[in-house]
Amino acid sequence: MTSDQSNAANESSRKLTRKPVILAAAALIATSALGLTLGNLPFAAAETATQPTIDTPYGRAPLTFADLVAKVSPAVVSINVKGDAKVADNEQIPGLPDLPEDNPLYDFFKQFRKGMPQQQQKPQPTLAQGSGFFISPDGFVVTNNHVVEDAEDITVTMENGDKFPAKLIGTDPRTDVALIKVNAEGKTFPFVEFETKDPRVGDWVLAVGNPFGLGGTVTAGIISAHNRDIGSGPYDYLQIDAAVNRGNSGGPSFDLDGKVIGVNTAIFSPSGGNVGIAFAVPAALVQEVVTQLKATGTVDRGWLGVVIQNVSDDIADSIGMKEAKGAMITKVTEDGPAAKEDLKPGDVIVAVNGDKIEDSRDLARKIAELHPNTPVKLSIVRYGEKREVTMSLGTFPNNKKLAAIEEDKPDTSGQQMKDLGLSLAPAAKFPGAGDEGVVITEVDPASDAADKGLKPGDVILQVAGVTVSDPDDVAEGVKKAMASAKTTTDKDTVKVLMQVKSGDQTRFVALSLKKA
Repeated sequence: MTSDQSNAANESSRKLTRKPVILAAAALIATSALGLTLGNLPFAAAETATQPTIDTPYGRAPLTFADLVAKVSPAVVSINVKGDAKVADNEQIPGLPDLPEDNPLYDFFKQFRKGMPQQQQKPQPTLAQGSGFFISPDGFVVTNNHVVEDAEDITVTMENGDKFPAKLIGTDPRTDVALIKVNAEGKTFPFVEFETKDPRVGDWVLAVGNPFGLGGTVTAGIISAHNRDIGSGPYDYLQIDAAVNRGNSGGPSFDLDGKVIGVNTAIFSPSGGNVGIAFAVPAALVQEVVTQLKATGTVDRGWLGVVIQNVSDDIADSIGMKEAKGAMITKVTEDGPAAKEDLKPGDVIVAVNGDKIEDSRDLARKIAELHPNTPVKLSIVRYGEKREVTMSLGTFPNNKKLAAIEEDKPDTSGQQMKDLGLSLAPAAKFPGAGDEGVVITEVDPASDAADKGLKPGDVILQVAGVTVSDPDDVAEGVKKAMASAKTTTDKDTVKVLMQVKSGDQTRFVALSLKKA
């Protein structure tokens, strides 16, 4: 293989990695008739009813996908991009994924980068390749953000080999959707439409894309599941099993009516190739994003300005909630919308405008669906007390900026708290830990604290709603939780709620203690 061929086969993907999730979406092409048009005329018009079919226990099914492929494949294109590769502030290490800051695994991998020798990197010119599809006769093309981000030059190649330059209209990293525009005076393009009905698990899908730079390739499969969380923001994805590989990114998934049910953006692959698990952004979400990109080039979402986590059974028990529902605030972003209101770490948001919140992702979705400056009414629970907060949303920032805390190796001279299985010391003793909180210096491996993931170097910020600065404050917080439990529960154990900071991430943990 020549170097040019090798470059053409490399897809520029910015990996939305969750475990071995690898960006490499497919262009899925449908298995029946679709209203594909060329101008006002039907394009390769052949109705599904004329296709050869076969009887199955569940009805008629296509004997071949050939007619459908012939109709829809002209709308699927190959996208070639030239640009400079990103350098992630000298923090990228070979073998470790380059994750966005709002990815749940960002903090986990960042700790391995700290303290390791870094080589000065220079941007290198790259050749990226992916897939896309026309959504209008005037040349609008949908693809993945990770295919065209940082692009300096974009070329779209059609099935018949015709090539056209394209310009970037807008991108949305949160959904990995991008919109580009082909300018060809006097020319109309074959295009496909989005499906308006929800697909079912088990429905056929057909994939057409440009894997590994081979050219137009077709694969078939079924919808495997709905509502998959791949660690990329609050949105759910379709899971499909049609073969999807590098270079298919940004292609469409089609149903048997020949309409787009999703844009493929990632695969689960320990080996780097297809293993039958691919993920697609659902059509309804893509349509919402594309509409905004076409109008303004960006997507504006509402923003509370808080970091949140799920409410576990232990946490719910520790603050007197009957069920583990809602989203707990672990951090209020400085100068964000919530910082101007009566919202604090430890508050649990249980409803937005009267709609109940199931978990943190549910809250993130509901807020993202609202426009900036929209007034919202939040129902919150603060250590058992219910209250309402009305506030206006801000605009979700393009890059979330979180304060970094350097982790230094703590000594082992901390004050022991045997009941908690911890040894503690004031954070002020540890350079880089900050002036607030109490540093954990040792953890009993047989304790509940160890089971809950606490480790030396973590900083305890609050205990039972009380801000702590030395081990005595922690002891007072435990006494407060014990005293409250005597009057509110007859259980043998007490749940002590703590706000803990691990590196850049803040969370709440409920430790179990036996009643005195």
